[in-house]
Amino acid sequence: MKSSFQNIIDSKTPVLVDFFADWCGPCKMLAPILKQVKDELGDSVKIIKIDVDKNQPLASQYQVRGVPTMLLFKNGKQVWRQSGVVQKNDIVTTIKSFA
Repeated sequence: MKSSFQNIIDSKTPVLVDFFADWCGPCKMLAPILKQVKDELGDSVKIIKIDVDKNQPLASQYQVRGVPTMLLFKNGKQVWRQSGVVQKNDIVTTIKSFA
C-alpha cells in the first residue's frame, strides 16, 4: 500500500485522502459530502478513502489519531489537514485554493 499511496499523492492534481473507519458515525456522515465534492469538482481532484483499521502503518505515518481525518496533498506534499466532518463548500473552497 505504501508505494502505491506515494504514487497517488505525487500527482499534480490535488488528492484528498479521507482516513475513516467502518465503525465511525461521523465518517458515515462525511461520505455523501465527499461524493458531492467529487461531483462538483470532477477530475480536478482525486478523492481516496483509507480505512485506518486496515492501514494502520499509513495512519500512524500521518499521525491520524481520530477519524474522520482528511489530508490534502499536492505534488506529494501535505498542504491541508482537518479532522471531523467538514461541510461541502468548505472542502471545495480549500481544494480550489490549491488547484
